[in-house]
Amino acid sequence: MSKQLEDFIRNNRDEFDDLEPRMELWGNIVSKLQEQEQEVKQAEKREAKTFSLGFVLRVAAIVIMVMGAGFIFYIKSQSNKVDYAAINPVYAKQRVQYASMVQNKRAELKTLSKSNPELYHEFSAEIAKMDSTYKKLNHDLATSPNQERVLRAMIRNLQVQTEVLNQQLNVIEQFNEFKKQQEHEIKSI
Repeated sequence: MSKQLEDFIRNNRDEFDDLEPRMELWGNIVSKLQEQEQEVKQAEKREAKTFSLGFVLRVAAIVIMVMGAGFIFYIKSQSNKVDYAAINPVYAKQRVQYASMVQNKRAELKTLSKSNPELYHEFSAEIAKMDSTYKKLNHDLATSPNQERVLRAMIRNLQVQTEVLNQQLNVIEQFNEFKKQQEHEIKSI
């Protein structure tokens, strides 16, 4: 069948060639193709996101603020961490010893305070003052030009706290003994 079709087209070729398209047809096709090409380019432009200068500046400002806050947080966290042994190893050991003594004495005072809460509150207010001084010294240590001197002051503060706690414990023990003697005398009467 295809052979017959080919033969038919060959034999009647002249009749097919008499119908030619109009000259404007190719111009219309070209203009339509150009329009479609422009539409595709515009669609691509719409898909490609562009940011305005204001938006970019706002994003940059937010990034700078977040980085600044992070830097400040990092600096503050690093300023509280002082290597006491690098300042003076002997003083560093003393500070650890006295700090542990103060903690032990405070724990002991707290257990004895159950019998005399009023006395404990009075004593704890005094210790709180000394502890705030110690914390201030510890904070100043990082920025001090004479760190060894500040470290000595911190040790001296801990020594004083230890002495005061020892005195307070003695007072509480004496007070408890006095109470026991009074109770014993009352029972004997």
